[in-house]
Amino acid sequence: MTSSARVQLGSSDLSVFPLNLGGNVFGWSADRDQSFAVLDAYTAAGGNFVDTADVYSAWVPGHTGGESETIIGAWTAARDNRDDVVIATKLGAHPQFQGLRADNITAAAEASLKRLGTDRIDLLYTHFDDESTPVEEIMTALDALVRAGKVRQIAASNISPARLRASMQFARREGLAEYVALQPHYNLMSRDTYEGELADVASEYGLSGVPYYALAAGFLTGKYRAGGQKVDSVRASGAEKHAASERGRQVLAALDATAEAHGVAVATVALAWLAAQPTIAAPIASARTVEQLADLVAFPELTLTQAELDALTAASA
Repeated sequence: MTSSARVQLGSSDLSVFPLNLGGNVFGWSADRDQSFAVLDAYTAAGGNFVDTADVYSAWVPGHTGGESETIIGAWTAARDNRDDVVIATKLGAHPQFQGLRADNITAAAEASLKRLGTDRIDLLYTHFDDESTPVEEIMTALDALVRAGKVRQIAASNISPARLRASMQFARREGLAEYVALQPHYNLMSRDTYEGELADVASEYGLSGVPYYALAAGFLTGKYRAGGQKVDSVRASGAEKHAASERGRQVLAALDATAEAHGVAVATVALAWLAAQPTIAAPIASARTVEQLADLVAFPELTLTQAELDALTAASA
C-alpha cells in the first residue's frame, strides 16, 4: 500500500513523509544492494524523506565516513528520482571536518554534495553543537550556503536549549536563514532528553522535531525481551539494557496491549506514540531489510486513541 501522508517541516517548504528513513545502516550493516532494496521499498510505500550524516559510517574499520551519503547518491542517480526525495544530512562530526567553524561548515557541505551527487542538500543539520564557536559564526556560515542555493533549509541536532534560542534570536534579528527543524534523542524510553526546556524552545520558534533513536536502538520493536532469545544486531547491547529494567517491561506491556488491539506491530505503535507528541513531525527509524521496513512505514495509517496514548505515556514515566 502506498501512503500519501505528508507533514510540513516548520515554516519551510519541505513536505515530507511522517517516517524519516534513517540512513545510518547504509554501507554499515546494509550493503549497497540491501540499501537500494530498502530505499526502493520505502519510496514505493510513499516515503520521500531520507536522513544521513557525513560521519556515517566512519566507526567501521576501513571506512572513512560518507559511505551512507555515497550509497544514497548512487541510488538517486540510478533511479533518476532526486527531485522526488528530500535528503537530510548532518555535518560537524566527520573525521576530516570536525566542529562548526565557518570554513569547516563550507568544506563539509561541499564534500557532502559531492558524495550525494547533487547540487543541493534539502535539509542540512549541525550534527553536534560546537560550543567553542559563536552561534553568530555558525548561523552566518549556514545562511551563506542557503543563499548560494546549495542548501534549501537548515536544522540543528544535539544542541542545548540556550544555544538553540541564541541561534534563532540571532538569525531572526539579522534576517538570516533560520533553523526549521530539530533532531533530538527522543523515544518512549528516553523522554527527558527532549521534553521540557528543549521542546519548549522548539515550540516557541515553530521548529519541527525529527527525533533519532525513535525505537530506542531497536528495543521498541519488541524483539528484545528479558530472558528472551538473543538478537543478532549491531545495536543489541543498548536494547538489552532496556529489556532488563522494570520501566522497559512496563513500556513493552503497554505497547503489546495496544498493538494487539489494532492488529499491528509493536514498533508501529511506538512510532505512532512518538509522532503524536507536541512538535514532533517525523521520527527517524532505520531498516537493514525490506522486511523490517514494513512495520515502520505502517505507522502513519495508525491513529491511537487518547486513552492509548495516555497509557503509553504513563508506562514510560
